[in-house]
Amino acid sequence: MEIAYLLDMDGVLVRGGTPIEGSADFVGALVESMRAFQIFTNNSRYTPEDHVHRLRMMGFPVEPHHIYTSALATARFVTEQLPGASVYGIGDQGLMSALQAVGCRFTVFSPDFVVLGDADSYHYEEIVTGARLLSAGARFIATSPDPSVPAEKGMHPACGAVAALIAEATGMKPYFIGKPNSFMTKCALEKMGVRAEQTVLVGDRMDTDVLAALQSGMRSALVLTGATAKADVARFPFRPDVIVDRLADLADHSWA
Repeated sequence: MEIAYLLDMDGVLVRGGTPIEGSADFVGALVESMRAFQIFTNNSRYTPEDHVHRLRMMGFPVEPHHIYTSALATARFVTEQLPGASVYGIGDQGLMSALQAVGCRFTVFSPDFVVLGDADSYHYEEIVTGARLLSAGARFIATSPDPSVPAEKGMHPACGAVAALIAEATGMKPYFIGKPNSFMTKCALEKMGVRAEQTVLVGDRMDTDVLAALQSGMRSALVLTGATAKADVARFPFRPDVIVDRLADLADHSWA
């Protein structure tokens, strides 16, 4: 059985704007062998085209169809719940483009949903507006529970941290669409045309990546180049199938 891969991006392929050693070669081998894979990221800041531009600059031979983000999954979820929904969006272009592509209408007047994603720089007035709209009856959706992402100079606060701030202020908890939600993994498997049991999810977080694999019936590989140290694994009641120092170490691994 040929293995398909869902590859987390931040902490697995790259750290900020720097490629992790050996990761571009691993992805290149998947492309050359025409193996099914998706770069499967909770990072909603960028469109697939923008992700491709960034990754190609770092040596990854990828195309937009290789990318599946929490922004795309969130947009699909919103339109499945309420076609033509009105939304107030907080986040960068990746989220806004995905919502627009499925026909969502942007408004600050009684939106159906407040949708929160990742941003390079959150604006406080947008957070205040979102909190006000939630208190007035809008429903709260967020792309990712990740509180931070690995960057060159350490951890960068992410969607989950800002969602916690808004939840504390309003008393309303968001519904997270990104990993470990099985909705996102279902969408990615459907896009690749493969089954969960033939797929390996590779990530750097126990609480999103490894948990997503467990809940979706996939195997998992934890890499130690991102948010999780080997000593951290013992704190969780579940385990990855494999722990490796970096993605490149999986090149010779047998999943039989």
